[in-house]
Amino acid sequence: MATLASVNVGLPKDVPWQGRTVHTGVWKHPVTGARMVRRLNIDGDGQGDLAGHGGEMRAVLVYQLDSYRHWARELGRDDLRPGHFGENFTVDGLPDDEVRIGDRYRIGGAVFEVSQPRVTCYRVGLRLGEPRMAALLVAHRRPGFYLRVIEEGEVEAGQEIVKVASGPEDMSVQEIDGLLYLPGHSREQVERALRIPALSPGWQASMRALLEQPGDGAAGAGGNAGLTGAAAPPPAWPGFRPLTVTAVRAESVGVASLTLASPDGAPLPAALPGQFVTVKVRPGPGDAPLVRSYSLSGEPGTGDYRISVKREPHGVASAYLHSRAVVGTELEVAAPRGTFCLAAGDSPVVLISVGVGATPVLAMLHALARSASHREVWWLHGARNSKEHPFAAESRELLAALPHARSRIYYSRPAGADRRGADYTDEGRLTPARITGLGLPADADAYLCGPGGFMDATTVALLESGLDPARVHTELFGALAAITPGIGAPATARAPHQPAGQPGTGPEVTFARSGLAVPWQRDRQSLLELAEACDVPVRWSCRTGVCHTCESPLLSGAVSYSPDPVEPPAEGNALICCSTPAPGTGDVVLDL
Repeated sequence: MATLASVNVGLPKDVPWQGRTVHTGVWKHPVTGARMVRRLNIDGDGQGDLAGHGGEMRAVLVYQLDSYRHWARELGRDDLRPGHFGENFTVDGLPDDEVRIGDRYRIGGAVFEVSQPRVTCYRVGLRLGEPRMAALLVAHRRPGFYLRVIEEGEVEAGQEIVKVASGPEDMSVQEIDGLLYLPGHSREQVERALRIPALSPGWQASMRALLEQPGDGAAGAGGNAGLTGAAAPPPAWPGFRPLTVTAVRAESVGVASLTLASPDGAPLPAALPGQFVTVKVRPGPGDAPLVRSYSLSGEPGTGDYRISVKREPHGVASAYLHSRAVVGTELEVAAPRGTFCLAAGDSPVVLISVGVGATPVLAMLHALARSASHREVWWLHGARNSKEHPFAAESRELLAALPHARSRIYYSRPAGADRRGADYTDEGRLTPARITGLGLPADADAYLCGPGGFMDATTVALLESGLDPARVHTELFGALAAITPGIGAPATARAPHQPAGQPGTGPEVTFARSGLAVPWQRDRQSLLELAEACDVPVRWSCRTGVCHTCESPLLSGAVSYSPDPVEPPAEGNALICCSTPAPGTGDVVLDL
């Protein structure tokens, strides 16, 4: 019979790491005597990052003495003691290949339910002084697992662990961990996992994403949607290719559309409605290229692409496209990308935008009109007035072709000639209060594009209106919000900049969203490390090629991996935490 060998607790503390401070509760230490286990924690225990650890479904972390012996051999360590892997319960027995998700156990006066495997996180490596540890736990099939507290009670080291119920579907901790993190995601396994009520909501969401990903079995070009949250087809061509401007049209004050086509007249590969392209702009002879991304605003599948560009007050790239791009101008363009795409189905669709944020949702409206969709479609748009309302006539024509379309146009400052009921429906801004008052269908898929603050507030309004968070989709141009577990945001954010020290001598690395190009410094261990040195906003968790939090579109160039990722990213993407520019392949452009 399995036994509880040690109860380990620890409160979060600040730990120095690579010149930064990590707030973490991974340091756990054995305690003697009985300890009360409550719904969220063991008395005296805590987690530093509740986004990734802790909570009702991850109240207690379990690791096995047999795995301690395994790692002592593998790592050549004789100093590993209970709590070193950040676990609350060190147990004798309960191996990961035998414990099933949904199994229930009584220990002392408490009852627990197995909810999920351990999450991959760099902090277990920080605790052990082994940066590869997150990847090794997955690769060696020894993750450990979390327990949910079913009945609160006291526990104490030395007590027997009694199994009181078996989880359905007979899916072990080891099996479901490999299902998410390792290559090969069979549909049958994923469906089994989703039939386990005890599986935590986060893992259920990952399983649903895998189920919706095209293909079955070995990982394909689409990567791992269970880790990235969405999958998109691979880019239609590598790097950048020349496209020719075939038409230029003013859409409103400050917004112009450019139609792009292949110089040889061949039709361009169809983009998905909502995707964007990245464009290299050279303001003058000999100038370094500027790299910018623009949503495709035209009808998908016509053989050409249309981008719509707002002229920014100090924007060099937008100024060039507005003043110097004419019919015949050649631009270097990367293939359409992005996962902000209209989902197929019969559910209602809500398209929300302000200003030039209409571009990706307009492409979705085109797709709905072309298919003569019978879906309920809501078009909500905010502008200052008719002069600053791009695509006004175009969107009205598309909406008229849809039998179940509703439109609300909000002008914050209507001009004297603007007609209520013709040019706009409501005076004032498109605010959260107005959205919640519309009676939007709760089963809708919503797509939002606009400034970050607008999208944050609108998302809250949609959730208050009853929409499922998984069906609210946003598109933000500019740098995405950073994900740096356990590391707080600096008091004063710095704009991306050249790194300290001597300039690099390697290939140029361009962070497209941040508008920064940097020569590669060969002493850097990864592209992630270079980005951090430049204060480019980055996203990461494991730093060893497991969790795919750092997966980023690789717009141009090639990378080499060290260590190799546990599962490769989607074709055309890179895991920046464990990659560097590949020798002899030229410059690298990342969508960061």
